[in-house]
Amino acid sequence: MKITVAKMAGFCFGVKRAVNMAFDMASNKDGVYTLGPIIHNPQVVAKLKERGIEDVEEPSEAMKSVIIRTHGIPIETYEKMQDMGIEVIDATCPFVKKAQQYAKLLREEGYQVIILGDRHHPEVKSIMSYAGSDVYVVKDGEIPDGLKPRVGVVVQTTQPVDALKRLLSNIVDKIKEIKVYNTICNSTALRLKETNEMSGNVDIMIIAGGKNSANTTQLANQCESMGVCTYHIETAEELQESWLNGVEHVGITAGASTPDWIIQEIIERINHIGGKTGNGSSK
Repeated sequence: MKITVAKMAGFCFGVKRAVNMAFDMASNKDGVYTLGPIIHNPQVVAKLKERGIEDVEEPSEAMKSVIIRTHGIPIETYEKMQDMGIEVIDATCPFVKKAQQYAKLLREEGYQVIILGDRHHPEVKSIMSYAGSDVYVVKDGEIPDGLKPRVGVVVQTTQPVDALKRLLSNIVDKIKEIKVYNTICNSTALRLKETNEMSGNVDIMIIAGGKNSANTTQLANQCESMGVCTYHIETAEELQESWLNGVEHVGITAGASTPDWIIQEIIERINHIGGKTGNGSSK
């Protein structure tokens, strides 16, 4: 059984940076919390908890120090923690920081801000706080009502490029002026492209990552749209032997918040189930 693992599978730059910061804090400091899960991966969050770093929902639940997660937080929450005298360790992804700054700049320049993304996602909530009150959050294909003549656009970093293209195509003839900051993380685009190409050359796709991870779910949806048999799992224990019956080539990719050790455990389990009669694995 051949196994091909996507080169882009696993931690992106921003997630690796945040996780390393959190584990460094666990080794060197007491009384440290994260405001919400630092990344959307329950297994990593559990390991941090074992090391003494728990996530809390409100700043008042913390004691001395708080790590801001990769998705960022609303500016009001940041200011509240400073007023409370809490030490803030900012692990916000630099690409999310750019989206926040561009939203603030558009607001200051008098543009009506549109954010392409999921309004319930913590990253989008953080960007909204920089965009001011006159802000629209839209999903793929949506066109907001009541657009002003001057519109500025920023994008949730994990959105697909095609979604931005569709948004711009839909609104460009409805306004006088548009300013666009393409704040999609390059890692997201490359990961989707690689997954798309891999899907056409394997019998099944295994997508590894948190069920609460937007970009991991996006990878699974992408594979399903390609017509390949797709399984989204968080750990190797979820992988069922029946999935590999008659399978000669397995493709594996993983979301930006999936650690390498989870990917390796999935590879080992696949090899344990069917590798004895297969062709080995490749990456």
